[in-house]
Amino acid sequence: MTDIELVKGNESIAMGAIEAGCRFYFGYPITPQNDIPEYMSRHLPKCGGVFIQAESEIASINMLMGAGATGARAMTSSSSPGISLKQEGISYMCGSQIPGVIVNMSRSGPGLGGISPSQGDYFQATRGGGHGDYRTIVLAPSSVQENYDLTMHAFDLADKYRNPVIILGDALLGNIKEPLRRHKYIPKTFEKNWILTGAQGRSPRRLKSLYLSEGELTEHNWMLHRNYQEMTKEILYETQWMDDAKLVVVAFGSVARIIKTSVSMAREQGMAVGLFRPITLYPFPYKQLLDISETIHHFMAVELNTGQMVEDVKLSVGHRKNRVDFYGRPPGSIPSPDELFEEIQKVYCLP
Repeated sequence: MTDIELVKGNESIAMGAIEAGCRFYFGYPITPQNDIPEYMSRHLPKCGGVFIQAESEIASINMLMGAGATGARAMTSSSSPGISLKQEGISYMCGSQIPGVIVNMSRSGPGLGGISPSQGDYFQATRGGGHGDYRTIVLAPSSVQENYDLTMHAFDLADKYRNPVIILGDALLGNIKEPLRRHKYIPKTFEKNWILTGAQGRSPRRLKSLYLSEGELTEHNWMLHRNYQEMTKEILYETQWMDDAKLVVVAFGSVARIIKTSVSMAREQGMAVGLFRPITLYPFPYKQLLDISETIHHFMAVELNTGQMVEDVKLSVGHRKNRVDFYGRPPGSIPSPDELFEEIQKVYCLP
């Protein structure tokens, strides 16, 4: 299957999920991700799957936890305020080591904000978001094709690490239409001797996040921490125009696709500008940026917020004699390539 078709971003996520073997979807309507549950409601039953529109976001994340506990490939999706309501359930899933895929097609905030694109959920996604000392793998697509491909990858990562994986997009990536090359995908298989089966006469298994015995919770959290350290093997990123760069622009998701044009404009003007796009936001490519800073000492983070990923850029390179500039655009409007090119020009010649 290598057909190319014009597909909406949200629908490409749903297509990728079904192709990856997702057979359970639980969700609740909220703009701008509603195309995902609409697609799943039409197509999931056709392949033997189950679609449930839950009574709330809280119910849907707990249904995901239940399905994941049986070893099934399952998914939920929402947008920023809805994802906030799911945070307790995500924390429980991490504490119980239950896999699942969670899609956040983020919108403007804080509060109800609006329905325009925003990258203001970066901290929530990469720092856990809920209570406790936990992490989720976070994948940030930048195109309809990556929505599809990274969703399939997310299910493999969730099973591999027994941990929730978040797809962090936004209203722009969910609603654009682009050519999508669909392809046959063979899901990776992992031993699941931990699943709950409900079988009688067997030693009972328990998936839990409550540990009350002396030292038990400490040991459990260190075990989870070691699992998070293993996740650093999964780092994904993209670089362009780096060979002679004097300034490296760092951007992810929807902004990265816009600023590619801006960086190309800068190159045409003779400016030695490169682009670094983190695809995994957790684990963040700290070492990769640090290695780049051996020879390049000027960085510029660009985001659709007032400054979040820039902190990770500074953690990567800020302890050296490097300069890290920042340009943020609060939600409510999308910058054009010309606007971002002007911002690059402002900082390019700074010492």
